[in-house]
Amino acid sequence: MCRSKPVDTLKVRDAGDVEQVVRAALASEQPLEIIGHGGKRLVGQPMATNALLDLSALNAVTAYEPNELIITVQAGAPLADVLSLIDSKNQQFAFEPINTSQLLGTPDIGTIGGMIGAGLAGPRRIRAGGARDHLLGAHAVSGFGDSFKAGGKVVKNVTGYDLCKLLAGSWGTLAVMTEVTLKVMPRPESERTLMLRGLDDITANRAMTAALGSPFDVSGAAHVPNSAFRAGAGALADPLADLGSPRDAVTLLRLEGITASAIHRAAALAAILALGDQPVQDVSVEDLPLEDVIAQMFVQASEQALHETVPSE
Repeated sequence: MCRSKPVDTLKVRDAGDVEQVVRAALASEQPLEIIGHGGKRLVGQPMATNALLDLSALNAVTAYEPNELIITVQAGAPLADVLSLIDSKNQQFAFEPINTSQLLGTPDIGTIGGMIGAGLAGPRRIRAGGARDHLLGAHAVSGFGDSFKAGGKVVKNVTGYDLCKLLAGSWGTLAVMTEVTLKVMPRPESERTLMLRGLDDITANRAMTAALGSPFDVSGAAHVPNSAFRAGAGALADPLADLGSPRDAVTLLRLEGITASAIHRAAALAAILALGDQPVQDVSVEDLPLEDVIAQMFVQASEQALHETVPSE
């Protein structure tokens, strides 16, 4: 997909600059495309505008209180830098921000604002919720060029309509976020991934349903059908190459927590899911990161869809 280069790139320094840009755009009836580093610009149709509002200079971590489990950061802050910061304190975003760079074929240059604006979450969403559920507060500029604040720094600091949940996933159509406060959580001590091979789609669905409905606190599930694997060096071959034949369907279930608990729950769940001659393999997260496999699965699926829909010449 080709996008024409915007005529005007408006790089702001603070919320005051954002107000001025929005008011000028409103007066001239000119739409604005809002970006941080542009990592998700390939999602959807190109905007019919020649004005680009660049928030990449709003990249500071305003406050980080590990003991209070909150972080306040400007919208243009690189997501990788923020993740590295909270990881140094053995903490994480529980909703597991998804990395779209592999799917879109772009550099890994996402920002906090892009993460919240897109509202995307990884496999842990089934247990922890999405980005909107961890957004405590936000400073933003409305479409009229007025700054406003929603939420705060504690979960119970919301009265009336929760605008934060509205802003998350709005793709910048409702307001320009300049600063957000997010809840962080302790990182699990251990992760285990159960792997079942050779299940058809119906059986895999039943296995995942049973696992997610069990008392073993499964934090992620994925099924990679046979159709996802094509002859040759497909995208999924690398993460699974060391674990057996890369041509078998794979069903993955992740458990997290204290090491002893994760191992015990994985063993108990494996015993329940054992199906005849289909063994359940328990591997450590270092051997098989579930989020990487899911990302690769989306890449493979998109490549396959493109291959099937584009006629050969």
